[in-house]
Amino acid sequence: MRGAIIALVAALPAVAGGAAAAPADTVAIDGFWLDRTEVTIGAFRAFAAASGLRTAAERDGGGFEYAAGFQRRPGWSYLRPYGDADGADDEPAVHISWSEAQSFCVASGGRLPTAAEWRQAAYTESRDTPPAGFKSGQTYAYSSGDSPAGLWLRSAGATRHRVAGSGPAGINGLHDMGGNVWEWLADRRGDDALTAGGSWWYGESQSKADGMQWKPAAFYAVYVGFRCAYDAAR
Repeated sequence: MRGAIIALVAALPAVAGGAAAAPADTVAIDGFWLDRTEVTIGAFRAFAAASGLRTAAERDGGGFEYAAGFQRRPGWSYLRPYGDADGADDEPAVHISWSEAQSFCVASGGRLPTAAEWRQAAYTESRDTPPAGFKSGQTYAYSSGDSPAGLWLRSAGATRHRVAGSGPAGINGLHDMGGNVWEWLADRRGDDALTAGGSWWYGESQSKADGMQWKPAAFYAVYVGFRCAYDAAR
């Protein structure tokens, strides 16, 4: 899990030659870095405390869950994702809107990833010597490889999200680029923003590259979180 200090820095430190130092717990892709896991409750709590942020889910009386249509659940927020208990620091932060996610990433010295960056990182193996099961330069159907095995989905028995990074690492050493929680992307279409990866509530098809979905940018729900990207050069 990224420490609170990473969540509070305003800019990445420079190293010799003008390049930025790699943020903690990230994976290097071609021209950018990406968080290895979803942003966690602990990291988001530190950001909210430092910035004075009270999320829309907190202000408006609770986040949303789907039950014959999206229903507001009183008391549900990133702090209490399912309303029945405080969330652990290492769970993914959900009930976060697009602007709240983007604000976190900017404060961390980054930004939300684009759809093109997401596809590159999630489905095409870029490591020179990847572990067994992955081949450098190959593009796969799932972020876990040729099959959805290891993704946290309803078909795998998921009934809630799992701890960030607790499942097996997939392509490029990233965790939960498919399943667990939907993740906000930088791409906007008017009042809507793109999400990728599917979530534990969905099946395999939403976790594929063509399974991305547009959602209202002001939306927040128990199924939606995020991770940040960082430019590799200044």
